[in-house]
Amino acid sequence: MAEAVVELLEQAARRDMSLEELRALRVAVQAVPPAALRAHLGGHHLEALFALLAVNDREQVSTCVFILERLLQALDPLYVILDLREALHKGFFHPDDSVKILTMSQVGRIVEDSAAVTEILHSPELLQHIIHCIGEEKIAVAKEAIKSLSRIAQSQEGLEALFGSSLLDELRHVMATSDVVRYRVYELIVEISSVSEESLNYCANSGLISELIGELTGEDVLVRATCIEMVTSLAHTPQGRQYLAQEGVIDKISNIILGAESDPFSSFYLPGFVKFFGNLAVVDSPQQICERYPVFMEKVFEMAESQDPTMIGVAVDTLGILGSNVEGKQVLQKTRSRFQNLLSRIGHQAKNAPTELRLRCLDAISSLLYLPPEQQTEDLLRMTESWFTSLSSQPLELFRSISTQPFPDLHCGALRVFTAIANQPWAQKLMLSSPGFVEYVVDRSVEPDKASKDAKYELVKALVNSKTIAEVFGNQYYLRLRAYLQEGPYYVKAVSTTAVEGAE
Repeated sequence: MAEAVVELLEQAARRDMSLEELRALRVAVQAVPPAALRAHLGGHHLEALFALLAVNDREQVSTCVFILERLLQALDPLYVILDLREALHKGFFHPDDSVKILTMSQVGRIVEDSAAVTEILHSPELLQHIIHCIGEEKIAVAKEAIKSLSRIAQSQEGLEALFGSSLLDELRHVMATSDVVRYRVYELIVEISSVSEESLNYCANSGLISELIGELTGEDVLVRATCIEMVTSLAHTPQGRQYLAQEGVIDKISNIILGAESDPFSSFYLPGFVKFFGNLAVVDSPQQICERYPVFMEKVFEMAESQDPTMIGVAVDTLGILGSNVEGKQVLQKTRSRFQNLLSRIGHQAKNAPTELRLRCLDAISSLLYLPPEQQTEDLLRMTESWFTSLSSQPLELFRSISTQPFPDLHCGALRVFTAIANQPWAQKLMLSSPGFVEYVVDRSVEPDKASKDAKYELVKALVNSKTIAEVFGNQYYLRLRAYLQEGPYYVKAVSTTAVEGAE
């Protein structure tokens, strides 16, 4: 089959191919692994195909793009940049987006290759084209450009090329295209800043991070809502958090939350600002963040106690994030009855709210109740047990009723709650004392789809791997659970049938 492809490519190199011949080449190329063509491909073959893109015929262009995508996979990225540079240049200016995406995907391969990337670094014109692609209307083209520039900036030479030359002016020029494009550039800057302290310094010295912060703390509420997502990403790295603290940004965000009471438009940006602190608390120290910025905790509780489903959802997500580690759980426990009352509301929402909010409540409950085995002290086990009982008058039955509903997402959400508490002795005793619960766990017939089977299997695994399960459940149930685990999530019991003579 490779010979047939090469023969058709030779035809393309000698003369323009008809659309019929291109279709035949597409079929042939599809049937051959790219690696099998490597030894037969020459630059003249590919140049001929690139030349066939210069038409105003959508089918011909899309067919050529498909063929080139397959063939270029067979070539070393260094070869692509050295021998097909001119074709790549033209690709940036092609009116068809699929050609731009093909060009950008090849640039993506080149920047991932340590030998080939230096060729791009020494080609300012090519870098300029990539920067201009951030301003493309087609989001797929812009995303590829951001990804490639982010990869280029992972070396000292790349940082110099982007920030120590006229290319920074090109970035600023592209930013002026529109609000959407400006945010794409901010997204790129945040991605580059996340690599190292040095890369953050380059971005800070460019002035672009200061501009992002300026927009975040400005008066436009919609701009705030967009910028806080990027600043939250910046806070995921130690150097990002240090920068935000040094520049007083965290204090400014806290003050904006404080002033939100008197702002009728605060609902636009408040969810993002609260999520920022939730993420910050988890990657930093929940106790320190909550003590230093008490307005954060107060606002989360206010939102959770409100009647606004949007605010409740954000508050529940944030509580789930905050309570995902032991330090965060202890911070919540210090609020005593206020958090216990809130758990009762969350349990009520998990049962009665619209489906999307119910799912978020179930995920938050799983996060709040989970305790790794090595952290299961008596105090912490008492705490998670009291939290569980605060959710409802009969919490185990509440989640069991949710798990039997014919909605796969809710079903799996409830199973994840059981999985979160499965390794805690108090929960195991509760499960054992609930009529029919263990039978429900080992019953495979109640799981209708793959996601449900996987969720049930995780529950069984959590139970079997617990050190206390054999003692609490007893040998008979323990062996049934172990058999379930060994059989795997998708086991189907064979049903034997006996043939009866004379039966039809």
